[in-house]
Amino acid sequence: MKFDVLTLFPDMFECLNQSIIGRAKEKELIDINLINIRDFSNNKHKKVDDTPYGGGSGMVMMPDVVYRAYESVKTKDAKVIYMTPQGKKLDQKKVEDLAKQNHLIILCGHYEGIDQRVLDKIVDEEVSIGDYVLTGGELAAAVMADAIVRIIPGVISDEQSALSDSFQDNLLAAPVYTRPADYKGWKVPDILLSGHEAKIKEWELQQSLERTRKLRPDLLGE
Repeated sequence: MKFDVLTLFPDMFECLNQSIIGRAKEKELIDINLINIRDFSNNKHKKVDDTPYGGGSGMVMMPDVVYRAYESVKTKDAKVIYMTPQGKKLDQKKVEDLAKQNHLIILCGHYEGIDQRVLDKIVDEEVSIGDYVLTGGELAAAVMADAIVRIIPGVISDEQSALSDSFQDNLLAAPVYTRPADYKGWKVPDILLSGHEAKIKEWELQQSLERTRKLRPDLLGE
């Protein structure tokens, strides 16, 4: 899967070179390219923004610079996602839908936003990671990319690990434990030490339901 990220701050994506995503890049399961929008400015000072028409505070990213950056990576099957708090909130279902794409172009806004004309022309979907405002779209883009990459086949060696994550089937994941079985008198539930696979699966489902009902009843429609 190919990701092209249009950004003014490519250094903010160093996290995508680490851990599971870094290994997926090394295995060539994914291709993540960082495109510096500033490189497409025709201004000698590499200016990419200007004051908004109609007045108001802040600066607006100019349409020509953004469009040239987009044209440098666009393909026939590319889907363009604009990271903005005004977008549809990202959830696991949306992550799964996006993971089916062959090519994602992720556009990161900054300042007061991007000139609406270029957004109207190139953006297929606007996505938000929550109802709050960040200084730019870079951190949100990294979060979305991480969520997508980890469910791409082959990225996680144990495929069942991804399938048992929170929000699969609208349930939170069951609690997990590891050695030692007894630490300061805090004991691992006996069922997990029993070796009885069917009963363990039943226990995990019960725990998922209880945890979801307690922490996120909205996922159950309650």
